[in-house]
Amino acid sequence: MSPAHTAVIDLAAASDASEHRPLIISLFAAFVVATLVITVWAGRQTKSAADFYAGGRQFTGFQNGLAISGDYMSAASFLGIAGAIALFGYDGFLYSIGFLVAWLVALLLVAEPLRNSGRYTMGDVLAYRMRQRPVRTAAGTSTIVVSIFYLLAQMAGAGVLVSLLLGITTDAGKILIVALVGVLMIVYVTIGGMKGTTWVQMVKAVLLITGTVLITFLILLKFNFNVSDLLGSAASNSGKGSAFLEPGLKYGATGTSKLDFISLGIALVLGTAGLPHILIRFYTVPTAKAARKSVNWAIGIIGAFYLMTIVLGFGAAALLKPGDIIASNKSGNTAAPLTALEIGGGGDSAGGAILLAVISAVAFATILAVVAGLTLASSSSFAHDIYANVIRKGQATEKEEMKAARWSTVFIGIVSIALGALARDLNVAGLVALAFAVAASANLPTILYSLFWKRFTTQGALWSIYGGLVTAVGLVLFSPVVSGKPTSMFPDANFDFFPLENPGLISIPLGFLLGWLGSILSKEEPDKGKYAELEVKSLTGVGAH
Repeated sequence: MSPAHTAVIDLAAASDASEHRPLIISLFAAFVVATLVITVWAGRQTKSAADFYAGGRQFTGFQNGLAISGDYMSAASFLGIAGAIALFGYDGFLYSIGFLVAWLVALLLVAEPLRNSGRYTMGDVLAYRMRQRPVRTAAGTSTIVVSIFYLLAQMAGAGVLVSLLLGITTDAGKILIVALVGVLMIVYVTIGGMKGTTWVQMVKAVLLITGTVLITFLILLKFNFNVSDLLGSAASNSGKGSAFLEPGLKYGATGTSKLDFISLGIALVLGTAGLPHILIRFYTVPTAKAARKSVNWAIGIIGAFYLMTIVLGFGAAALLKPGDIIASNKSGNTAAPLTALEIGGGGDSAGGAILLAVISAVAFATILAVVAGLTLASSSSFAHDIYANVIRKGQATEKEEMKAARWSTVFIGIVSIALGALARDLNVAGLVALAFAVAASANLPTILYSLFWKRFTTQGALWSIYGGLVTAVGLVLFSPVVSGKPTSMFPDANFDFFPLENPGLISIPLGFLLGWLGSILSKEEPDKGKYAELEVKSLTGVGAH
């Protein structure tokens, strides 16, 4: 590859071609306008709290499965996994497996019982047989913390992606991009509620799958649909040889890295079933059967997507030099757009510019849809759990609750814009890892104990949520994700006292242990009658909303 060709591979250089910029801006504008139209249409049909929080429970299993896919396949999935595979081969591919297998946990343990037991939020299930105020406060706090950290990852990703495409290099310009995403997010949720957000996620899922199918087809076409040739070229071009296709390039060099792999795997597999923006999607369908069906559809759609990320990642490794990928983004997050540019003919060609614009617009759509889902989850939890049931002690009217949800959306949006502006240059993968670790450490143990253990008490729930939350956040703050490495959030600082990049190996078992220990040591007598009611309700759907 010539030096001139290498230069045009860089996204910033590619975006400097003024004749291509109108195309990119037009695609972005078309998506934003289309989704705003959908949101306004859905907003006119949002009359009640059930409409705002749960879309009126009118979505079919297929529609909700499509929306779940749109909610789950975030910028980290689309951009991050392709980059991880492009740089680390087999070890990067493990992310695809972890994210996909996680859905089996959600399907088998959480989806149906949660749909039957709750109304709008995770706090509904946890507070059913325990003291309402402390448990709802803890559930709301955990939901908001997980959502905001996940939001930061998406906002930072949006800032990087759009700034590179539009040739924006100033800090003020990057902050403006983050603010634009935040404002759109507030508009989507305050006007459209769950109905508007769901339709946006469905449109985004179709766009993402279509774009990924297109790039996957073009990559396979280039290698005559011979996967062996693709993998061979990737191994050769990576500079690592056969080691690129074998375990151990990222995880396996040391004992610590092997433990890190186990920790990451646990967090990925268990984190999904505790992610609040995924959990609230189970309330948008009319029956438990539809909830189960929606997860089956989601597994099929997400499974196909993650299989294609393998082709995207190895295709990037085969077509691009590792140095070019790293030069554009240290973590490889721009590997998919770079591959689209290269497969279309390079930065000088109209084909390359069109593919780059399409894939980047899809990535931006991905970010907007996930951001809207996260904001809805956190604002719903604040309004329903903390405002209506803790502050107003259950005396708030439906209208007051919806007003609180809309105002909390604005507040969370402003906080996310402020933190996203500060995080615009930080490592996106670290923020996503934190969200998954917190969800698996604080939310999942409490949900499973509430549903399946009759001796679980309020104290056990509080110990589990707050203990898992503090441990996961604390360990990540003192890990290489935040400091001590070139790809850390603060690469020049050095307070990485905890050696693992993901705290799941410690914080998740501790979350389960604290839930058990808090219940055993509690003087509170569990309400066995309430547990029996919850058990019947969760397993049969009798009395479900």
